[in-house]
Amino acid sequence: MDDSRWRAALVAESEAIAAIPRDAYGAPVAACPGWDVARLISHVGRVHRWAAGFLRGDDTPVPRPGGADLSQWYRESRDLLLGQLDGMDLDAEVDTFIGRRTVRFWLRRQAHETAMHRWDAQDAARPGAAGFDADLAGDGVDEWLQVFVPRRLAGVDVPGELAGAAVQLRCTDLDLPPWTLRLTRPEPVIEYGAVAADTVLSGSAADLLLTVWHREPATPPEATDAELARRVLDLIHVT
Repeated sequence: MDDSRWRAALVAESEAIAAIPRDAYGAPVAACPGWDVARLISHVGRVHRWAAGFLRGDDTPVPRPGGADLSQWYRESRDLLLGQLDGMDLDAEVDTFIGRRTVRFWLRRQAHETAMHRWDAQDAARPGAAGFDADLAGDGVDEWLQVFVPRRLAGVDVPGELAGAAVQLRCTDLDLPPWTLRLTRPEPVIEYGAVAADTVLSGSAADLLLTVWHREPATPPEATDAELARRVLDLIHVT
């Protein structure tokens, strides 16, 4: 995906969050135990402000919205982030939570953060959350592998029987090479293309994205060894 599509996704997904009806704010969010929709919206808005702060070089903690109109406060949070991103060179290097990256890292990360939590909020508010753009979902799987898998596995003891295990993700609705995650040490390896793997998960980009983020897709991907796939994904549980 290119920069304009990440930005468009961030705008569209954030508008969908802002449009969640207030009478749904008390609904529990399945993917975030103990949270309701209002807390989820507050979280995403604070993440927007936190990311904008990183881009400014300011790591001051972001307070909760308090008694503000949540939908309006959320849109203001989104606009602060967009204003910060739009005023910067996307190729410039800045700090992130995984070290120095370009400003573009934040644009991509915030597009995917917003899309996944939009799904969470809609899923809680009413049956049948809207799906994902297929290209955005495929890029989201790639981002999960690049950003969150190494970060999460760095702090996890991989059981001996899983050492070296390889899980391949095959997208059935996009012309993309499969991704293969190998639990090697000291760092996992991500391979692109048709290579040998211990289990293969096959499904649409959206269903793969929901699965790796531990959500429940309407059509779970098919697995050649579902138990192995589950055990590997359970090591990388980030909400």
